[in-house]
Amino acid sequence: MNIAKALGSLAENVIAGFVMLVFAILAFFVTVFVVSTGAGLAGYTPDGNFVVLSATILVASTILAGLMK
Repeated sequence: MNIAKALGSLAENVIAGFVMLVFAILAFFVTVFVVSTGAGLAGYTPDGNFVVLSATILVASTILAGLMK
């Protein structure tokens, strides 16, 4: 009974981790779009590297804030 419970818990954690990874990737794409659109509206033409860097910082800080309870 304990082995089945442990395997169920492991499967639950793997599925939850996969879902969190998918949502993090989607959030990254949305953030890249928002940053590039906002820069365009402000009249800036940033290099793609800076857009990705700023989106990465925003998504990473959001994930870390979500991990804190």
